[in-house]
Amino acid sequence: MSKIALGFIALCGAIALPSVIYPVLLMKVMCFALFACSFNLLIGFTGLLSFGHAALFGASGYLAGYTSRELGIPIEGSIVLGVLTSSVLGFLMAGLAIRRKGIYFTMITLALAQMIYFVFLQAPFTGGEDGMQGIPRGKLFGVIDLSDDLVMYYVVLIIFALAFAFIARIVHSPFGHILRTVKENEPRAISLGYDADRYKLVAFVLSAALTGLAGATKAFVLGFETLVDVHWQMSGLVVLMTLVGGVGTLTGPIVGAIIILILENKLGEIGEFLAKLTRIEWLGALGESVTIVTGLTFIVCVLLFRRGVVGELNAFILNWRRSSTASSARKDVNAVQEPS
Repeated sequence: MSKIALGFIALCGAIALPSVIYPVLLMKVMCFALFACSFNLLIGFTGLLSFGHAALFGASGYLAGYTSRELGIPIEGSIVLGVLTSSVLGFLMAGLAIRRKGIYFTMITLALAQMIYFVFLQAPFTGGEDGMQGIPRGKLFGVIDLSDDLVMYYVVLIIFALAFAFIARIVHSPFGHILRTVKENEPRAISLGYDADRYKLVAFVLSAALTGLAGATKAFVLGFETLVDVHWQMSGLVVLMTLVGGVGTLTGPIVGAIIILILENKLGEIGEFLAKLTRIEWLGALGESVTIVTGLTFIVCVLLFRRGVVGELNAFILNWRRSSTASSARKDVNAVQEPS
């Protein structure tokens, strides 16, 4: 089955999903899935581990929420301003860190992100530790009322689908192939005449813009913005989502986001169900141990699924196809060698 057909089936399933699952949870999953896909564009296809993406994610949400609530700018304009904010911050962050490699690059992005965190902690318009509340959804293009969760869900679905298609186009474009070359062998890319730092800078800004899109959309979905989104732990969470799903795969971050968010939001219900089913009482307390279960999930994935869930699945399918092809080739050879 072709990738287009699989994508069409997935889209049809996503359209019907709100009839089964609470739309707000689905929208939250899509926002974080887009965040993880944006981060994966940097770490999976460019080889840059950033611990500053939480600052980009939260800054976009804060600015989008402020311009909508205080200045009355429509949702589409606020999202655009949020994306522009994260893009500018990404450009400045990358401009300072891009010439460093490895852990030094990561530490610079972390330090810059913490500086941005303390700015938002002290800024009067953010609400400090109380966060920014009452962000209105308003009307899209002045016509479509987004107060209905179902309507908002389909708007978020369109945003996510278009952004994911854009990421896929980047990855499969000549630009994406150069990014892979820079990741795998930067000296060779430089010897071929490519300015590796410039390509990494562009990749960082693209990742920052898409991260901002995810952050601004999430602010309108939930109607509030808090310091949690700007804190370095949010950067750790998106790293976890990407690693669990599969670094360097297109759909891996989506799977990782689904797994982690289900654990965070539904672990209590899952624990209660298992406690009733098995009559083991301590399973009912799983909801209070989300961090422990998430950590154990990460350890299991590192030990048993080193390529991530989607990466291991892709490897299994590839090995199965190779073995099937080899088996068919052996049968053909044997058929030719048999005497008539």
